[in-house]
Amino acid sequence: MSDKNSTDLTARSNAAVVLAAGMGTRMKSALHKVLQPIAGRPMIHHLLASVDAAGIGRRVIVVGAGRDQVMNALPGEVFAVQDPQHGTGHAVSCARQALIEARTDAGEVAGDVLVLYGDVPFVAPETMAALMQARRVIGSDNREAAVAVLGFRPNDPAAYGRMIQNDEGELDAIVEFKDANEQERAVGLCNSGIMSINADLLFDLIDQIDSNNAAGEFYLTDIVALARRQSHRVVVVEAPEDEVMGINSMSELAKAESVWQRARRAVALEDGVRLVDPDTVWFAHDTVVEAGAVIFPNVFFGPGVRVGSGTIIFSFSHLEGCRIGENAAVGPYARMRPGADLGDRVKVGNFVEIKKASIEAGAKISHLSYIGDARVGENANIGAGTITCNYNGYEKFFTDIGKGAFIGSNSALVAPVKVGDGAIIGAGSTITKDVECDALSVTRAEQKQISGWAMTFRSKY
Repeated sequence: MSDKNSTDLTARSNAAVVLAAGMGTRMKSALHKVLQPIAGRPMIHHLLASVDAAGIGRRVIVVGAGRDQVMNALPGEVFAVQDPQHGTGHAVSCARQALIEARTDAGEVAGDVLVLYGDVPFVAPETMAALMQARRVIGSDNREAAVAVLGFRPNDPAAYGRMIQNDEGELDAIVEFKDANEQERAVGLCNSGIMSINADLLFDLIDQIDSNNAAGEFYLTDIVALARRQSHRVVVVEAPEDEVMGINSMSELAKAESVWQRARRAVALEDGVRLVDPDTVWFAHDTVVEAGAVIFPNVFFGPGVRVGSGTIIFSFSHLEGCRIGENAAVGPYARMRPGADLGDRVKVGNFVEIKKASIEAGAKISHLSYIGDARVGENANIGAGTITCNYNGYEKFFTDIGKGAFIGSNSALVAPVKVGDGAIIGAGSTITKDVECDALSVTRAEQKQISGWAMTFRSKY
């Protein structure tokens, strides 16, 4: 794996190498593993957001199988291609030239290359920073460590590689479970595979890795033994198990979603949001719910939702891409689609769908209605069964309903159309023309009555 065209990476700021070249066959999905969503966001985006928050100035993403998907989903990133794929050590080696060529103005020279995994998305920014800082702590021999490795203590160590420490707490070796003896298997500290490595030494160590193992691959973990053999220090930083969970299958993806949601619910409760049944509320990665809001059971938040203080979201409501003002009420069984913008004190009741519409303060849409591509003015009232007919099969059109207007039940407003302030639409009307302010508009066939007809009809049967 030797490549002598190396450059001193400490001439630039800290870097991260994100490994995302795996086949992901256990996921059994046409969507690349690292693009599988958690809380409405591809898992690799969770990781990259933490990389940003940790202040790491640049990063290289190593791709392989299915790389077109990943590269298309991450425009503007720096990529290195691993093809064919010969293990994690080989993957980092493939990033060599990209690391040399990558440029950034962020941060100062620090000399750390952090190796992360695209399918381990929950590593916190604080953990990344701690890992890099631990490597630079001066030891008893007055030297920095060459490598810092992230470990964890799982409830079930199972077949994880064990991290064997010396009397000073530094890392002597990583022993794979299948190679470990009984004493080593009793060690509870396990290897996550995540490392921070001195950039001056990284590729010297990488170049010494061989593939003399059963799989015939170049393993990144081998640099620990190589570093120790050259009398370099290797230190350990510990993280919670949930932070380093890897995701390789749909069952593990479901577990990761559960872990993320549990943590997010705890944050919401701590922030003063009332969750009547926390386990049944599902947040997106960017959901904002202000203190004082109340969320009833079985509510789903898709991406892009903001809920104001004092607002109540009733059960079985689905919200995405929308804003809800303060002291409003939504649901039960309401659907707020992208572009729904509800003002303060708005009431949206059961089986109401709103899409790309502004509902101004105090307006009411109590039940069984669809409002799309529209404005509903302040304090207007929309009766049951009202729809804005916004689509002709080719184009969308706008409906404007004025302040204080009253729309009778079972009305159809055929866009483009405007209902003026204070106007009243009689129940059962189909409105195709603009209605002036404070007018009554009604469209109905004349009602006829034939006395005794019903009795005659029944007598036939």
